[in-house]
Amino acid sequence: LLRDKLIGSSAAIQTVRETIARVAPLPTSVLLTGHSGTGKEVAARSLHSLSNRADKLFVPVNCGAIPADVLESELFGHVKGAFTGADTVRQGLFMHAQGGTLFLDEISEMPFALQSKLLRVLEDRRVRPVGSEREFFVDLRLVFATNADLQRCVEAGTFRADLYFRINVMHIHLPPLKDRDSDVLDLAALFMRKLSQQLGMPPVAMDEKARSFLLRYDWPG
Repeated sequence: LLRDKLIGSSAAIQTVRETIARVAPLPTSVLLTGHSGTGKEVAARSLHSLSNRADKLFVPVNCGAIPADVLESELFGHVKGAFTGADTVRQGLFMHAQGGTLFLDEISEMPFALQSKLLRVLEDRRVRPVGSEREFFVDLRLVFATNADLQRCVEAGTFRADLYFRINVMHIHLPPLKDRDSDVLDLAALFMRKLSQQLGMPPVAMDEKARSFLLRYDWPG
């Protein structure tokens, strides 16, 4: 699947692909860093598809897109009556991803209080649903991603130092597009093919002027 593959032939992206291939078979957690839009989720899916968990679920979660008071229940689940509105038992995403890969994107946005619970999962591989007295064993690969400088977050007191060291075991940095040479042309061709298919139109060829402009642009954001 294209969403599992990093597109391009630049030296920078080839290095990333080689690192992913080496790391994928290992059981360790992985931290992916890089600006927004550099392909961190694509890299996470590639790690999953090349691992021995490829036949199980890949579950992505954007920690910055879920309200802080909901994120704990989303990840850990809850029992009936754990809080107002908890009318049924909910299986959390840790349990849902059992045997597969759980991708926690924008990990720097995770509330500080919830970080200690995540640390316990990393240490003991056990989760406790909100309101439950029982813990449940989980067997899954954890992949984290952020566009923030986690070291600075630790220094600012918004991210736990012990959690940072536990998730920063294997670190893969996704380079920005401006550092990927001609990859922009491969990506442009891919997106133009997909768009032409969606619109039912023949592919549009890029002339030399367009190619030159794309290669000179810095792609901010």
